[in-house]
Order: sequence, then C-alpha cells, then structure tokens
Amino acid sequence: MEPRHDSVLVKEVLGALRAAPSDTVIDATLGGAGHFKELLAALGEGGIIVGIDADPAAVERAREAYARDRRPERPVAHLVNDNFRNLARILERLGIGGADAIFFDLGWSGYQIAAPRGFSFGEDQPLLMTYGENGQTAADIVNSASEEEIADILFTYGEEQFARPIARAIVAARAKARILTTGALVAAVEAGTPHWYQKGKTHPATKTFQALRIAANDEIGALREGLAAALRALSSGGRLAVISFHSIEDRVVKNMLRDAVHEGLGSLSPKKPLIPPRAEVLANRRARSAKLRVFERALAAPCAEPVGSAGILFSYV
Repeated sequence: MEPRHDSVLVKEVLGALRAAPSDTVIDATLGGAGHFKELLAALGEGGIIVGIDADPAAVERAREAYARDRRPERPVAHLVNDNFRNLARILERLGIGGADAIFFDLGWSGYQIAAPRGFSFGEDQPLLMTYGENGQTAADIVNSASEEEIADILFTYGEEQFARPIARAIVAARAKARILTTGALVAAVEAGTPHWYQKGKTHPATKTFQALRIAANDEIGALREGLAAALRALSSGGRLAVISFHSIEDRVVKNMLRDAVHEGLGSLSPKKPLIPPRAEVLANRRARSAKLRVFERALAAPCAEPVGSAGILFSYV
C-alpha cells in the first residue's frame, strides 16, 4: 500500500494565519507538505514562503509541490533541510527579518511512519526513530542508557505507568543481545508489562515508542527553542499557529504562549485551542488528539532580529 498523509485542521490553520498574498509565511514542519501547499496557494507576487524540515524527504515533497505551481505570480520559496530549533539562524541566513505567519505541525506524517526508520511497531524495522540521517538513535538509548535513565525517559516523555518494569526488561534483554529492531523492543516491553495491559485498545509499546522518539530527537528542547525563535520573529500583528498531538508537547506550547501573553507580547486568538470537527476525526483517525493553538503578536510589539546562520537546501524565485 502506498503511504499517504492527510493533513489535520487545514481549514482552521488557514483561517488562523490569515495569510495575505504579499505576506512572509513560515511552515516550520513541512511533513507531508499538505499545509505547505495550501499556504503556498494563499500567497502571490511579493509573497515569501519558507519551508523547514529535518527530514530531507519532506523538503523534496515541498519542492515538488512548488514546482507544480505554475502561476506567474507565485511567491518566492526557500526550502530548508534543517531542524526548526534553528529557525533564528535560518531566517538570518535568508535575510528575512520578520514573518507575518508561522506554522508548526508537531505530529509526524504518514510518509515518516511508512519509512523503515522504526517509528511504527506494525512491522519489524531498524530501531532508529530519527527524522534525519544523523544523530542519536533510539537503539543508542536503549542499549547504552542506565536502567534509571530509561525509566525516567519512559515516564517523563511517555507518561508510561510501567516505566520501571519496562526499563528493567529492556536492560535484561540487552544483556543477552543488543536491541536493534522494533520487534526486539516490543518483546522487551511485553516482558515488562502485565498481560491485561497488553490486551487493551492501545498497543502496550505505544508510550515507550513515543518517549524514545522524543528523547532521540530532543523534541521538547527543539520545540522550546523553535517556539521562542518564532515568537521573536513574528512581525507586528503576525500570527503563530501550532498543532500538537499529545499532552507533553501541548503543555509546552500552552505554557510558552501563556508566558508570551503575560509578558505583553500579544494575545491568544482564540483563547481556547481549536479541535477537529467530528467529521474530520471520523475521516482521519490521526486528527482525534489534535489541538490548534493560535497566538497573535501585539501591534505595538517590536520584532527582534534573529541571529545565527544555517544552510539552505533549496531557494526558488
């Protein structure tokens, strides 16, 4: 079966960002390029769209989408293979001092799940869980971290109630052979959890996989840095939209946006997060846990200039 990706809350994101044809828009998480295509279509001559993703395949999907846009008035596009935690350096390198709209989709795409990188336990795959080609893998963590460190990761990033017995089972399993595949990790999780836990609606390894993916990619650290840079990069009246899918990342988004409001940088618009309508959830199961939070920069707030540097994979005019 061909991999596919159905973007979540597309209509709501477009309504929240209110991109005008000449705006500068940043899609910090290209993923399946679904939101990117819609944001691209909203822009015209004089507009700029910056697309960022740590996964080179996601950048390629955006490049193909831009190539298919034959409009003579299409905007300038900069497509960058990098982590959004480096947003400030990316914008500095591109010479972009501020943005009218910035978007983050913190979920992963159907293409990433289908890629043999260990994101899914549906079939046995190498235990990588990385978005790019380099960096620490999930296998590195489970084979080198102490039992206490593994338990802390599972509890902190997965909210796994059986974090300690699972960590103990992982250490016992790796003493016999290195855990290098998703199948071997699932077996260790099952060895560390009670039988009734394995018969629930949710796969018993779901929280363990989530926690290791977050740890391997330092997703919470990247999110904090990326959001901080985005808030600084917003132009007066600019809007930031963030879709989160689990409580840990949503808590970070909620707290950072709340702090920005308290500091007088802007306001939440709307105050409550938007969730997908029932029809979308029925059509796309991935949408069921999505929350969209929107922040609007105050009109009088100055835009801090980002600093640093980053490489650019593509730049089109």
